[in-house]
Amino acid sequence: MAEADPGTREAIRDRALALGFDAVGFAPAALGTQARERLGEFLAGGHHGDMGWMEAKADRRGDPRVLWPDARTVIALGLSYAPHEDPRRLLDHPDRGVVSVYARGRDYHDVVKSRLKALARWVHEAYDAEVKVFVDTAPVMEKPLAQQAGLGWQGKHTNLVSRAHGSWLFLGEVYTTLELPPDAPGGDRCGSCRRCLDACPTAAFPAPYRLDARRCISYLTIEHQGPIPEELRPLMGNRIYGCDDCLAACPWNKFARRTREAAFLPRAELTAPRLVDLAQLDDASFRQVFSGSPIKRIGRDRFVRNVLIALGNTGDPAQSGAVERLLDDGSELVRDAASWALARLRSRPR
Repeated sequence: MAEADPGTREAIRDRALALGFDAVGFAPAALGTQARERLGEFLAGGHHGDMGWMEAKADRRGDPRVLWPDARTVIALGLSYAPHEDPRRLLDHPDRGVVSVYARGRDYHDVVKSRLKALARWVHEAYDAEVKVFVDTAPVMEKPLAQQAGLGWQGKHTNLVSRAHGSWLFLGEVYTTLELPPDAPGGDRCGSCRRCLDACPTAAFPAPYRLDARRCISYLTIEHQGPIPEELRPLMGNRIYGCDDCLAACPWNKFARRTREAAFLPRAELTAPRLVDLAQLDDASFRQVFSGSPIKRIGRDRFVRNVLIALGNTGDPAQSGAVERLLDDGSELVRDAASWALARLRSRPR
């Protein structure tokens, strides 16, 4: 285990900020009992849905030292992706697809990880310490660790809320063998507010601070691999990849400055995409359009499934032509969504 000299922590913080991170905090490489209990309850209730990887590595997720026994400190880092406009503005334009703010620009995994690696390399060289970096895809409880490191607190929507950045922070971590003084944990400042809970279109929150992913539009449109339950489809509106409703409703967002990251600015084709155009994507064109985007990872079939549900929700029979063309698609998932959408459109009075 490496021992840190006085001033090491602030030097690391300064370096992280110089690399472009917006929030930096330090926490012991351990999680409290509440975080582990919440994880256990989440999994026991089946609220993780198809995300079997969460259960398979629950021991590593609940204890950083199971993931890496030599870790002593977690350097928690945040990068703001605060939007330049209300991400819900297109919800009143049913012929357009709504993509979650985080997925409108470049894949954040690439942006965050490259900076994490740069910081970790500097820490290793400057202090002869061992380091490991993680962003999203590893079995790490990022939000509880970020709260423990003072970056904010887990709000009633279960996402991290920052006094400075609202609900718009990408998170990443550098685990290190350095023993560093921790920051004070973030205190809960939600109070009696429940705007995030009331904003959810599908009532995915059985209680404050608890999420049932099986009803969450972000889960349904991104993680869920099969047909979306029919009773939830009308509630999805024109949300075709993720959902920002609970995040956007948070009043702490009024303090968030627009992201300064050019990589996170929306691509032109995702600012107000026409559903009929997206429905025409085959596998090759899907891969071309979404190269370098996190959307690419769900594949064409799941994406077009989402687009078809949105088309069915337009209430506009004129959209039927775009749907009919997919009734004989090679994907059963797409055919199912097309059949549902067409039946819904034809049931509307002309």
